[in-house]
Amino acid sequence: MADFAHAAAWDPSVLEARQTSDGPIGVGSTFEVVTKFGPRVLSLTYRISRHEPDVVVVLEAHGGSFVSTDTITVEPVGERSLVTYDARLDFRGAARLADPLMQVVFNRVGRKAEARLREVL
Repeated sequence: MADFAHAAAWDPSVLEARQTSDGPIGVGSTFEVVTKFGPRVLSLTYRISRHEPDVVVVLEAHGGSFVSTDTITVEPVGERSLVTYDARLDFRGAARLADPLMQVVFNRVGRKAEARLREVL
């Protein structure tokens, strides 16, 4: 899950993704993610800000008018794992006026990603 270069495999809104930093995955690793958000196509650079292998990874991307923070946690449950994916968009400036509408779109995208993630994992 920390290797966001595979995001297109489980998130239908991701058109392409690739690692843009060198070396192993960890704090500071960056990924370019091209995503369809409503009618727009956005290219975002995600950076890992926290990484505890097999436990938690936090990725952040800064758009012109928002910050996206994705927190993925993995907890062992018997012989299985419980994956929790919390994605938050924080709008800045005038974009905050569109926050209620954008949250509806973002939640719809999130539900599709959740369904696909269940299939892949």
